[in-house]
Parts: sequence; C-alpha cells; structure tokens
Amino acid sequence: MSDLPYTIDLLRLAAEAHGAGRLEPPCRSHTESNPVCGDRTTLDLVVTGDHIDAIAHDTHACVLTQASASILGQALAGHTTAELAQLREAVAAMLGGGPAPEGAFAAYRHLAEVARHPARHRCVLLPIDAALKAAEPTGQRS
Repeated sequence: MSDLPYTIDLLRLAAEAHGAGRLEPPCRSHTESNPVCGDRTTLDLVVTGDHIDAIAHDTHACVLTQASASILGQALAGHTTAELAQLREAVAAMLGGGPAPEGAFAAYRHLAEVARHPARHRCVLLPIDAALKAAEPTGQRS
C-alpha cells in the first residue's frame, strides 16, 4: 500500500476534473502516456501567438495525474506558453523538494508530498508535458 497522503483536497481536485473534455477543432493537441503505469492524457489547447486561450483534457489516469490535469484545466487559460514552461520548472523543483508554485497554480501544493515518491513524479508532470508539446507551433492540429 502507498504511503502517499491522498488528502481530501487532492481527491477533490481530481474529482472536479476542471477542463475535462475535448475542444472543437481547430486546436492543438498532444497525448502523453506513462508506460510504467498506463496513465494517459490528451491536452487540447487553443493558442494565439504565445497566449493560451482555451484548454481541455481527456485524462485516464491515477489520482495524481487527474489532479494535475484538473489544475491546468482550471488555471492555464489566459497564461502564456512561457508561463507554462515556467510552471513545468516550478513543479519539477517542487517534486525535488522545493516550494510549491504560487499564484494561479498554487493548488499544486496539494501534490507536494509526491516529492517523497520519485516513481510518481511522472504522474504529476504528465499533463504539463502534454500541454507543452501541444503548445508548440508545430504541435498536432485537430
């Protein structure tokens, strides 16, 4: 049995599934999966220049990946692709034992205890990595 603290806040984030669904084309999409555990998430973005206008995700994964995707679904629209890259760095730093992101992405604090479980870091980062790839100008178009 895992000793991860599946708190009420973490479970609520996953259950709320902010942004769950798919966007209508045209949008940019990317699917990331974790072959170790079978987690899979597809992120759809509408990007104008470097500005993320809309996000949706289709996530079939563990609670950690679902919660991370839900945070993105709730907070990513209105940010830039550079801010998304900074978020990736901040979450990776948090998983390395650093502080949780602040501001719009402060909900990642509910995933801070994952730092003690390196095998689960990929679960938290999976939706962010999918969003980064979808945000690339050469990303798959739907």
